Amino acid sequence: MRHVHELMDGAVADVYAEHGLPDYRPRYSPVVRALVARGPLPIRDLAGAIGVTHSAASQTVVQMRRSGFVTLEKGADARHRIVRLTDRARAALPLIEAEWAATERAVRELDAELPVPLEQLMTATLRALERRDFRARIGDIAP
Repeated sequence: MRHVHELMDGAVADVYAEHGLPDYRPRYSPVVRALVARGPLPIRDLAGAIGVTHSAASQTVVQMRRSGFVTLEKGADARHRIVRLTDRARAALPLIEAEWAATERAVRELDAELPVPLEQLMTATLRALERRDFRARIGDIAP
């Protein structure tokens, strides 16, 4: 699964690099799209909007800030940090949206070649692991 993800993610990163954004990572797009749709958000709300943990969202936001795609501001509550898109991110929106649409088309094309669509397989895998986690499936190992 990791290798498949690396192949797909790497190809998307190549598209950004070819279009002058070598420091833009595919994992930034859900963040950008959520901020475009909802406006500035606290990291906790952003995590919920994109379906990742607070820690994962925070790590991505830190990377995006270093690359100049978002800013972080203190919220009304000192514990909250508000994430905002920068002008650099806004300027890249046409490319980000075009890449997103092209990736969705590429996934549909890939799905047509597979015996089971990739999303369906991943969803079924996640549900099975929610019913019984992988550690339980491994069982006890006696040396």
